Amino acid sequence: MQYGIAFAPLVPTQVLWIALAAIVVVAVALMLSRGAKAAVRVAALALILLALANPSFTREEREPLSSVAAVIVDKSPSQNFGDRTGETARARDALLERLKAIKGLEVRTVEAGQADGETDGTRLFGALASALSDVPPDRIAGAFLITDGRVHDIPANAAGLGFHAPVHALITGKSNERDRRIAIVAAPRFGIVGKPQTITYRLDDQGVTGQQARVTLRRDGEVLSERMVGSGQSVDVTVDIPHAGPNLVEIEASPLDGELTPVNNRAVVSIDGVRDKLRVLLVSGEPHSGERTWRNLLKSDPSVDLVHFTILRPPEKQDGTPINELSLIAFPTRELFQQKINEFQLIIFDRYARQGVLPISYFDNIAHYVKNGGAVLISAGPDYASTTSIWRTPLDAVLPAEPVGVTEEAFTARVSGVGKRHPVTRGLEGAASEPPHWSRFFRLVDTRNATSPALMEGADKKPLLLLSRQGEGRVALILSDHIWLWARGYEGGGPYLDLLRRTAHWLMKQPDLDEEALRLQVQGKELAILRQTMADSVPPVTVTSPSGANRTLTLTAAEPGQWRATLPADELGLWQASDGTLKALINVGPVNPKEFAEVTSTTETLKPLTQASGGDTRRVSDGSSIDLPRIVPVRAASGFRGDGWLGVRMRDASVARGIGVLPMFAGLIGLLLLIGALAATWVREGR
Repeated sequence: MQYGIAFAPLVPTQVLWIALAAIVVVAVALMLSRGAKAAVRVAALALILLALANPSFTREEREPLSSVAAVIVDKSPSQNFGDRTGETARARDALLERLKAIKGLEVRTVEAGQADGETDGTRLFGALASALSDVPPDRIAGAFLITDGRVHDIPANAAGLGFHAPVHALITGKSNERDRRIAIVAAPRFGIVGKPQTITYRLDDQGVTGQQARVTLRRDGEVLSERMVGSGQSVDVTVDIPHAGPNLVEIEASPLDGELTPVNNRAVVSIDGVRDKLRVLLVSGEPHSGERTWRNLLKSDPSVDLVHFTILRPPEKQDGTPINELSLIAFPTRELFQQKINEFQLIIFDRYARQGVLPISYFDNIAHYVKNGGAVLISAGPDYASTTSIWRTPLDAVLPAEPVGVTEEAFTARVSGVGKRHPVTRGLEGAASEPPHWSRFFRLVDTRNATSPALMEGADKKPLLLLSRQGEGRVALILSDHIWLWARGYEGGGPYLDLLRRTAHWLMKQPDLDEEALRLQVQGKELAILRQTMADSVPPVTVTSPSGANRTLTLTAAEPGQWRATLPADELGLWQASDGTLKALINVGPVNPKEFAEVTSTTETLKPLTQASGGDTRRVSDGSSIDLPRIVPVRAASGFRGDGWLGVRMRDASVARGIGVLPMFAGLIGLLLLIGALAATWVREGR
């Protein structure tokens, strides 16, 4: 119960102040002129002014409110290292038991810092602000943080907390922890194919000094180099970009004896290879209706540097025209097929037959070019089955099928069962219907002894499209010269652009078109595991999260040749997947996630803030058991810590449940007071 006096003026406040000033002036004048006799008149005037102020006696019934303390439990991935999870659970239970024993204290417990695949670092103070957002500052008793000390949203000063109460940090882990990590200092995101790129990394050791580690450099799983690196040393490494698309560069350091975790000993940089210019050599035989199909396709791609030669006048053609009067350009065979052959990413022979232009030895050069990593595409017509076929050259060692004749009849091309699984022919527009919504072809080169299954078939399931790997290189064989009918829109045309572009990109080793591949992709908040295969089934895939947790997934068929599974991408950092044969890596979020940048526990990061707020930072374990200080309620103090104890600030906040009001000048009492004052003045003046 609380008592007091309240005023509810009957006139504006300014009028009261003017009246008070007038009464003071009158009182001074009366006292000077009449002396003590004027005291009764001054008192009467004061009572009239008090009546205008309308004072009242008040009585409040108030209910005390509890003080509120918050307990923020760090559940970030770094809390899983060592015995921190157990220490955290035991410290939380002991702390809550002590806090709940304090009368008048409300305790709110919040778990924060869980990995969500989006937030970089541990953010406990954001969780603290949310937990106390509906609590007035004058009710907050303090906050306790159970953490390893690696917090990444610490306010700059105590004023940033938004309340005046102690913050205490209870640190899990040991003071003598050690750890090693690879930190990426600088790395490019893109690189020109065939050009080197430089990556800078640093070896960081925490808890030890003067150590060395063996650092292994890999690209797409292939070991490029190994070297010894000292602790704290920054190293520049040069890596060639061999292909377009993602080039995954791994940098892995050997383990440190007794280190906390090896999960951050490896860093991955993904460099997207971009081709500056694709040099393509197109050699056309005698002119035909579909010759411009290849030229138009390649010329429409700005990334292709096309060199095109058409054999208009073979050496055996003699019509008596002097050489100096010919407007034709001599075919630079020696320059193209001997000196500069390795500068081309792809060589296309479009209905080319031996016409005495290329010596036999040059076909041998082309065969070696393929086996050493080059690519050749044969767009075959009747020439391929003739006596002058390029099959009858040393190039036959890399060609996927032997010609035996030509079939001249109408047929509709179809994607074979194998082709439905292959990335080059899977999902071609119009292929899903039977027959496919494509125009017909009218010629097919018959072959035998194919070295690889056909991806597309013609009449009587004869091969139409063959893709083959030869040594380090690749070869494609299209066994009809009527694909130009698709380009011209005959009978509705067909998907010639997709087919020819995919074929050319497969030949130039575009990773997205590989027949056997394991890939990881981030799709929203999920991590997709994709397995491309030509087989009927795939083995389970083991996925390793950035914190080192393993889980085995069974993939399901999404479409022919492609299997997939998904899981939440709830951690930032390096994810790994392997099916025992293939391996895939992807970095979710920043290259150097804050959560794994420093994983040793520490009291130093939180100590300045906790001590500025009146609290303290202490470890919860002495090495064998939980050593939690006493929790003491403190009413008023500048510090809330001491030897063996931590304090919470108990508040005196309350809420009014009932109010009683008795006006002083209301009713008979007020009337009698005013009449009595006037009567006393009259009596005094009458003497």
